[in-house]
Amino acid sequence: MLFEKLLRPALYRVCANDPETVHERTVRALSLLPAHLPLLRGVYAVDDPATVFGIRFPNRVGLAAGMDKDGRALHAWPALGFGFVEVGTVTRLAQPGNAKPRLFTLAANDAIINRMGFNNAGADALAARLAARGKPAVPLGISIGKSKVVPLADAVEDYRYSLRALYPYADYFAVNVSSPNTPGLRELQDRSALSELLGELQRTSAGLAATPAPLLVKVAPDLTDSALAELLEVCEAHGVAGIIATNTTLSRAGLTGPEAEIGKETGGLSGRPLTGRAREVVRFVHEHTGGKLPIIGVGGVLSGPDARALLDAGASLVQVYTGFALKGPGLVREINRTLAGWR
Repeated sequence: MLFEKLLRPALYRVCANDPETVHERTVRALSLLPAHLPLLRGVYAVDDPATVFGIRFPNRVGLAAGMDKDGRALHAWPALGFGFVEVGTVTRLAQPGNAKPRLFTLAANDAIINRMGFNNAGADALAARLAARGKPAVPLGISIGKSKVVPLADAVEDYRYSLRALYPYADYFAVNVSSPNTPGLRELQDRSALSELLGELQRTSAGLAATPAPLLVKVAPDLTDSALAELLEVCEAHGVAGIIATNTTLSRAGLTGPEAEIGKETGGLSGRPLTGRAREVVRFVHEHTGGKLPIIGVGGVLSGPDARALLDAGASLVQVYTGFALKGPGLVREINRTLAGWR
């Protein structure tokens, strides 16, 4: 409540009400914190370990991709209570992303619209940072995507380059084929394209380590049940370790009040309007795979009960992005305490 009523409004005033400036300054400030923050950990961290796709997580709450794309504040996130961190989405080539403005806060709807476009410094830059500064004290996931200038026909090699460059540092990889902000990217969710991509990534991974890093696929909430079922069949055929459900949505259902006008902005919507759909997708994946494919549930998690509902629907872990941006680290503590001891 303190964050929502005082700190967040103050941040926005200082940053001329520009959400991207707020984001940038927050990550920059966190990057300057010392590596060991026992006082913060004492306030926010909860010990509630879970082992999923062979990785031991100190708790089930992760930071979703997009918050710290280039891994600049990796040592701060565990101190704020996160049990794992996913960086990226990173691409082979450095790219500035889409034109600004490209990030819009809809606070009354607990929502965000973004059309960032995978703005990042590139796979090699992230690898260099991780080599120099080390990994966080919790498992690290790396989300990889397609460079915007690379044609779809060359997408496989683009992904493979990022996988190879970052392989020494990732506890798992998330294959992002579902962002709505890179033209044509979602076409990689089609059966033939996804099968080729996953086959090559798995072969590359097998050649890099005796025990390959788990490979997860992040899916869009806008897929029909039949399209999602087809995607899951491809994932199972190629030994994918898990599913991340879901990415942002192109739908604007659920937006209310004056902010519905902001909803006309292009980009992916996240937050409260996605809560129900994310839960539906998690439940579908869980039931369709008979519970054999682990799921990271993400989308519209703005409270402890929201996170618990995703686990009840079949998720093993949850991630937050919009909820953290709008409600601050107190949300991470609330979710952790809600999920502590969940079985």
